[in-house]
Amino acid sequence: MSKAPFLPFEVNLETFIDDLQRTLDEGRSQIAALLAIEEKSYANFVKPFEMLDERLEHFFTPMSHLHSVNNSDKTQEVYTAALPLLTEYGTEIGQNLEIYTAFKAIKANAYDLLSPEQQRVIDLNIQGFELSGAHLDEASKKRLAEISLRRSELSNTFTQNLLDATNAFEYVITDPADVEGMPKSDIESAAFETEEGKTAWKFTLQMPSYIAYMTYGPNREIREALYKGYTTRAPENAEIIEETLALRKEASRLIGFETYAERSLATKMAKDPDTVLAFLNELADASMAQGQRELAELREFAGAAELQSYDSAFFGEQLKKSRYDIDEEEYRPYFEQNSVVEGLFEFLHRLFGVSIRPAEGVALWHETATAHDLYVDGQLRARLYLDLEARPSKRGGAWMHNWQSHCLDEEGNEQLASAFIVCNFPPSSASTPSLLRHDDVVTLFHETGHAIHHLLSTVNENGVSGVNGVEWDAVEFPSQFLENFAYEPQVLKLFAKHHESGDVISDLMIDKLVRAKNFQSAMSMLRQLEFAIFDFTLHMEETPDVQAVLDAVRERTALLTPPSYNKFQNGFSHIFAGGYAAGYYSYKWAEVLSADAFFAIVDQGVFDTALGRSYLDIVLGRGGSESMRVLFYKLMEREPETQSLLRLSGIEA
Repeated sequence: MSKAPFLPFEVNLETFIDDLQRTLDEGRSQIAALLAIEEKSYANFVKPFEMLDERLEHFFTPMSHLHSVNNSDKTQEVYTAALPLLTEYGTEIGQNLEIYTAFKAIKANAYDLLSPEQQRVIDLNIQGFELSGAHLDEASKKRLAEISLRRSELSNTFTQNLLDATNAFEYVITDPADVEGMPKSDIESAAFETEEGKTAWKFTLQMPSYIAYMTYGPNREIREALYKGYTTRAPENAEIIEETLALRKEASRLIGFETYAERSLATKMAKDPDTVLAFLNELADASMAQGQRELAELREFAGAAELQSYDSAFFGEQLKKSRYDIDEEEYRPYFEQNSVVEGLFEFLHRLFGVSIRPAEGVALWHETATAHDLYVDGQLRARLYLDLEARPSKRGGAWMHNWQSHCLDEEGNEQLASAFIVCNFPPSSASTPSLLRHDDVVTLFHETGHAIHHLLSTVNENGVSGVNGVEWDAVEFPSQFLENFAYEPQVLKLFAKHHESGDVISDLMIDKLVRAKNFQSAMSMLRQLEFAIFDFTLHMEETPDVQAVLDAVRERTALLTPPSYNKFQNGFSHIFAGGYAAGYYSYKWAEVLSADAFFAIVDQGVFDTALGRSYLDIVLGRGGSESMRVLFYKLMEREPETQSLLRLSGIEA
């Protein structure tokens, strides 16, 4: 009987640590056996070595996923206990001089006999060993190992502090006037009955709730209270940031880089720090004049009120509605969650020829999670898991996480890919469907872009299959590319149907949505550039004063100065608990690629285009097996053009 193509989602929290320790010990034994081989080759050494890492991901990913989507005291305990074991193992392997030497010997003796995919696996492994310090003396290796362990602990604590602070905050409203004029669905989601039998409304720092009041809440004092709660979360993370920065700099210098920014770029498309800062400053210069006009218009519209950061979303929504006659609440009935998902799948079918069908009888971690199988030309290719609704046990935000990677194993058997998409959309109930904002639709398209980048890879080496091996400043290219289609009229009409009447969204509503797309786009651009310049500058400084660096960047980019109590950095998990340290610029870098490719396909007519199929084969199919610079050139037959991003954003430089 052939093996099932996809792994079952199984996590035994009671035995997980023992099982993990056994898995790691078996890995050590297998590596020792590989190193004992006298005549090492790609087939007998590199391939089994690579598959060891793949199978460790198979084992650990469900636990990591559960910790993020069903967080509990037990998952925290197990995850915290697992981190040092994994970090020690990863450091031990990454610094193993024998493995590093074996890779270099195979490159020297047989590189020209290998496929391009295999050559890239060799090159990326050698680079990885050097970045891990495999070539250093024992004292330096020991210190790097200590730093790696400590950094993983700090990252986990940063995330947990943020989650705890988010869940601990709530603001209860008892006066109906304080929710007057808000969307009906948001009022219903917040409503509860007090012990006295009266109706009250609770708002939290969970994204759907927080955004709802900041955008529509009529009471300015309550908006400020929520804003202050959000921007002062987890003050204890300030010390974690200081220690994290110091450790990153120390580790970078141990392996030969002057700053962590330089070390970060070793695995990216951008050549050097000057290139990154020049790119970001070019966009800032191009956006500033329009951003100032947008803010002046907002101030004028707000009237006598002294405009503050906690006012911008509220007055911005009113101004947008006034200018474009657009009301987000009017759109939400057309974006019922299930309809959006089905329409998204139909869109992928028309764009790439991918068919997505429900996977039956799959046991998952939560009753609202679902599983779907992907087919191309009638052939099963991958599995996608969706977990889209907010709940207290799920960390905030939205993300894609890969599980299995497409590849051939040691015996030449094909392994199919799988991945998770997690969002925090308004929860559904027996009486209320999950109705999305259009921003939620864009988010789903974005994360799906990440997912299909991993799932539709045709690469046979797991280390460069899907999102593996892709430069970090190119990782967002496929996600941003796909999200742009969430504004295309042909795409919207596939799923934007009123959940009660079944009426398809009108051309007038689509036109207003498209025209409003770039509302305050220069202000938004400058806000993201603030994050990116802050991140990159912070990782170039010798001994950075975090607040001073942020204040200096805000003088350059911020149109609206935040209150002094705003400590957004303590919640900036992208760079202090995620993979974007000295890499947040990647969002804008990749947006140039995505805008360029998007316009090329739209100009051909969106569906059934030759370029769409080429994108499937070249960008999605080739994964990380070649540099994205090479793949982009193969797709477009030219270099990317920055002007495409300004055009997409409606910014006239």
